[in-house]
Amino acid sequence: MDFTRDETQDAVAEVATALLARELQPDALWAAFAEADLLTLALPERLGGEGLSVTDVGALLTEVGRAAAPIPALATLGFGVLPIVALGSDAQQDELLAGVAAGRVFTAALAEPGRQFPEQPAVTARKTGEKTGDRYRVNGTVLAVPFAASAHRVLVPTDVGVVLIDPNSAGVTLTPTPSSSGSPEFAIVLDDATGELLGAGTEAVQTLYRIALASIGAVVDGLVSGAVDLTAAHIGSREQFGKPLATFQAVAQQIADAYVTSRTLHVVSLSASWRVSEGLDAQSDLDVMAYWIAQEVPATMQVLHHLHGGLGVDVTYPLHRYYGAAKDLARLLGGASHRLDLVGARCSSI
Repeated sequence: MDFTRDETQDAVAEVATALLARELQPDALWAAFAEADLLTLALPERLGGEGLSVTDVGALLTEVGRAAAPIPALATLGFGVLPIVALGSDAQQDELLAGVAAGRVFTAALAEPGRQFPEQPAVTARKTGEKTGDRYRVNGTVLAVPFAASAHRVLVPTDVGVVLIDPNSAGVTLTPTPSSSGSPEFAIVLDDATGELLGAGTEAVQTLYRIALASIGAVVDGLVSGAVDLTAAHIGSREQFGKPLATFQAVAQQIADAYVTSRTLHVVSLSASWRVSEGLDAQSDLDVMAYWIAQEVPATMQVLHHLHGGLGVDVTYPLHRYYGAAKDLARLLGGASHRLDLVGARCSSI
């Protein structure tokens, strides 16, 4: 399969790269993305969008990762807009997505205490009454929800499907929790919080998970590629004993290993994203991709830090953004052992 970017994906990546090169502050960069219509790419045409796929939007997310930009692109597009387009009715899409062009933020709750992407969510949802339609009372605790305080809605997997929760509504308690990258992240306690059903049943929850995983893969693909490029430039220009660091065999071997990790992740993330976009069975690819991220990416980031020497521990140097974001996403996935168990269980069931 040829995963070379098409003209649309190239154009999206080119616009994003140009904006990211301006090195704007996060709020200004997010506003610039909105002004350039990068946030509406996945919206249906009736809402002023292009109806682009998970893979198309992934081209944008990869460039965001390549710059390690601390903006809510993954949360809004990968955890919010794309799942809303996939699961929501026309009326829900019209109401929810109308503000995306102006920078409206979305996010999703993909982890519960001790459980990441739970197949059977412990969060419960019960109808509020016979005449309330798709309104539900939601109870439970979710963790590691990015940008929850600024989100218009949080997509919450429950035992009845995916429910939309307003983070500012009654019964919702947000508690800031630390993240490696410093990006805002929250634990949320739902105590009879009222929400609207977006998609019913286990399949709706799995649809959210598939899109979210494919989007995470796109971002981490960019993170690793960007960190490798940053390190290659450093060891190519930094000299020791009168020679560039890149000419030393040990250094060359380590950066080569990091490059192999980057290219492997690139292939598996594109394969998974394409299968999700085409409506094919993508779970095997997603499971392998998630394991690769959890197992290999943090270790690769450690090597890249080491190759920078003392500069690598300087928090003002951009490598910290890459490492922190990668650690946060690896943690959200549940860690290497958990992901390896899922790969093994899938292999044994075939």
